[in-house]
Amino acid sequence: MELTLALVITTVAIALIFDFTNGFHDAANAIATSVSTRALTPRVALAMAAVLNFVGALLGVEVAKTIKDILKGFDGLTANHALTVVLSALVGAIVWNLITWYFGIPSSSSHALIGGLIGVGLAAGVSVDWDKVIDKVAIPMLMSPAMGFIGAFLLMLAIMWIFRRANPHSVNRGFRHAQTVSAAAMSLGHGLQDAQKTMGVIVLALIAGGEHTGDDIPLWVIFAAAGAISLGTLSGGARIMRTMGRRIIALDPPRGFAAETTASIVLYGMAIGLHAPVSTTHTITSAIMGAGATKRFSAVRWGVARGIILAWVITIPAAAAVGGVCYFLLQFVIPGN
Repeated sequence: MELTLALVITTVAIALIFDFTNGFHDAANAIATSVSTRALTPRVALAMAAVLNFVGALLGVEVAKTIKDILKGFDGLTANHALTVVLSALVGAIVWNLITWYFGIPSSSSHALIGGLIGVGLAAGVSVDWDKVIDKVAIPMLMSPAMGFIGAFLLMLAIMWIFRRANPHSVNRGFRHAQTVSAAAMSLGHGLQDAQKTMGVIVLALIAGGEHTGDDIPLWVIFAAAGAISLGTLSGGARIMRTMGRRIIALDPPRGFAAETTASIVLYGMAIGLHAPVSTTHTITSAIMGAGATKRFSAVRWGVARGIILAWVITIPAAAAVGGVCYFLLQFVIPGN
């Protein structure tokens, strides 16, 4: 019993570490465009993103419930074995996050976590809710980048038409101010989406350890996840920020505004409307490409974009593989498996 409680505490702590790495890994998603267009300084942008990540995390729990329900249950497993499954998924996601952060690749923390859960589920023989994976993960995973690209492209075309006779200097100055609002909306959407994913895993660990029943998300879990992602965001993400803000395309303020606004709308719609844990990274990167393509398609550095897309494609299977390996290692280390 003491070992099980210790495993619960350890798993919750590691989930919060994942949440922290999610914050510094994905901080660039919310603020890279505003920093690259000089609408905000990095220090101000990070502080704003940290505060709004915290607030966004308090706005709902439906995404958390979706994550919690990816694994159908732990019938036939001891508490220690079930906790080993959750712990392995987290370790797999964290390892992949750190690898992609080190190389400055804006991969998806969300899909790393989902991949980890699927990988250990398969390795441990735990039922995976494939209907939920397809309906709430796979389909939205394809929809959100497409919506981000097309939406930002069309919004930017509308901006270009509306301000076609305006002074370019005045337009840039005005949209530089507007980006404060769009970056804030993006940060709020990041908290709404990504902090909830950690909440779902923490509740899964509590259920595995026999410390929680039911479908609700305890209030302390909500605040703990919100605090961890906020602190992670405050610690920054300069490597990925450079990829997002300038290597894909050199953005101007109107295009930065169009990308952030579109990505925010997609994130809110997916979280509130569909309860789908979509990738903040995929959404904003696609929106940046869409807004940038209105200059001319050759203005987007498609070579960098191809590398990012490749990271998107391999994240779920790579994190699943790492999670599966962690499970096979941990089951020999942790008693009661």
